Order: sequence, then structure tokens, then C-alpha cells
Amino acid sequence: MFEIALALIPLFLLVGSLLFGHYPGFRTIVRISERIWAEPRARAAKSQRRPRAPRSHAISGGLLIAFGYAQRPPPPAP
Repeated sequence: MFEIALALIPLFLLVGSLLFGHYPGFRTIVRISERIWAEPRARAAKSQRRPRAPRSHAISGGLLIAFGYAQRPPPPAP
């Protein structure tokens, strides 16, 4: 019985804080959302300063092996 009561203490604390109108962590949520909304403006200003060099995507790893096998015919049957 003690284990159950001990497990329910965080639930009661959260419900109590919500009943009194306080949401734990709301300032952090607001700060993160402001940072997310401010990010596109910073990116737009940064891209206007200097153009980026085009990126080339080289095939590597397992994709390279797959393309190699796809271009060869299967081995002859014995």
C-alpha cells in the first residue's frame, strides 16, 4: 500500500499545481516556441548575406553497393 501511495505523490502534486493555475514548465515551453519562431527570420537574413555553394550528394555505403549490383547482370547459371 505504501508503494502505491508513494507512486501517486507526483500525480497529486501535478493536479494540485494545475488546480491553482500553475503549469510546471510553461516558461520553458514559451522560450522554446519563441526561439522556433525567430529562427526562420534569422535564416532568411543569413541567406541574403552570401550565397551558398551548391552541394553534391555522392552515393556511398550500402547505396553504392546496391547500384553496383543493379548495373551488372546476374551470374550465368551452371
